[in-house]
Amino acid sequence: MQMKKREIRIMEQTPLISSASPIELDDIDKQIINLIQLDFPVTVHPFEIIAEKIGTTEDVVIEKLKRLQQEKAIRRIGPVINTRGLGGSNTLAAVKVPAVQIEEAAAVISKYPEVSHNYLRNEEYNIWFTVSAPTQERLDTILSEIQEKLKCPLLNLPTVRQFKIQVKFKL
Repeated sequence: MQMKKREIRIMEQTPLISSASPIELDDIDKQIINLIQLDFPVTVHPFEIIAEKIGTTEDVVIEKLKRLQQEKAIRRIGPVINTRGLGGSNTLAAVKVPAVQIEEAAAVISKYPEVSHNYLRNEEYNIWFTVSAPTQERLDTILSEIQEKLKCPLLNLPTVRQFKIQVKFKL
């Protein structure tokens, strides 16, 4: 399937640390963000449907979403997949990385397409990330490879029970 030239790239890695300043949002930006959070149209022309709902054009919606992604107001547009529901495995993991190795470690971790989140925290275990894989074996391989490449202690913190996965910000 070939993408149209004006479509938004929806699966983009973001840097470990962002120095983004607050982003100005106009009424159309806010309407778009409110709509796409939980009710993204699953259709051939989703941006046209969004445009109709807020009284603008498909081109305006696409341009605004591109700008919002470039300015880091939106990280990505895509589904939240229930990995376990599809027979896969996922986990939250953390590594204890020396300060001089943080950028290298973040790059190693982010190279895995199975890693969806990768954060620096002010804790002893200072880089935290989530991994979802099609099998437990693949998940274990990824964690082992990361630990071997970084030569740093790694915590594997698999989900025992999930309580909530959804968030919506009304703008």
